[in-house]
Amino acid sequence: MSRLNYHHLYYFWQVAKQGNLTQAAKDLHVSQSALSAQIKQLEHNSGVALFERSGRQLILTEQGKKVLSYADDIFTTGQELEALLSKGVQSTTHVTIGVLTTLSRNFVEAFITPLMERCDVQFKLKSGSISELLNGLTKHELDLVLTNRTVNLDTSDPYWQCQLVAKQPLAIVGPPQNKPDTLFPKGFAHTRWILPPASSDLRTAFNALCAQHQFFPNILAEVDDMAMMRLLARDSGAVAVLPAVVVKDEIAQGVLTHYQDLPDIYEYFYAISTHKKVIPEAIKLLLHKARSDPEAF
Repeated sequence: MSRLNYHHLYYFWQVAKQGNLTQAAKDLHVSQSALSAQIKQLEHNSGVALFERSGRQLILTEQGKKVLSYADDIFTTGQELEALLSKGVQSTTHVTIGVLTTLSRNFVEAFITPLMERCDVQFKLKSGSISELLNGLTKHELDLVLTNRTVNLDTSDPYWQCQLVAKQPLAIVGPPQNKPDTLFPKGFAHTRWILPPASSDLRTAFNALCAQHQFFPNILAEVDDMAMMRLLARDSGAVAVLPAVVVKDEIAQGVLTHYQDLPDIYEYFYAISTHKKVIPEAIKLLLHKARSDPEAF
């Protein structure tokens, strides 16, 4: 491979972010043919195909995705260096975190607290389904994804990495006036329940606990969204099975009471990212805190 031409790499970076050669050429004030020639030269010198065509769109190949990851780091760092040299101050770091739509907002807020305490960081939060969020990582629109679901990652491709960042015990939470004096299942014979959906790991664990005690819950609702479960727990008068962090404000206000934690049942929270040469320091800070104390959230 010949010496890397950063001019060619910059053009590739711009086209990859746009996904459209015509628009990128317009933004760069060069002809479409000249831009195409520059990228073909980069592919020739590197010996790999970076794009595949799909109609008028350019789709990154797997190698192209990896090259884009490095290009993001190179040119983002270059922009920060330029700001440092011209202004004598460190520029603001921008990070974007994807959040699974159904995830507890209280957990998310606790996780990003270190970012809120820094004046040199600006962050964006984007909600979506797991497929949308992973697609955002692939396109380098996101720096990190937060989820409470395990993701099947191809171990033959080191492009992805998934880290456990927190765990919360599953709890029984309900109105203060209905709290029994004994532990589950005693005192819950006439209780109506708000439960996670039958397809979830949390529900599977709760069902196993019920089977162990030959207890059959009277189910009011099954909910896969923590924000909705929080509202129903607050307003329905029923008892909910969820991590206490989801309703910590209602517990603090006395609207709800934490009856008990269920034995050896946890909700796990994960951070998914890509193997990038340079990880934003702000993201490193979040992951380091999570590694040092996964039960702090």
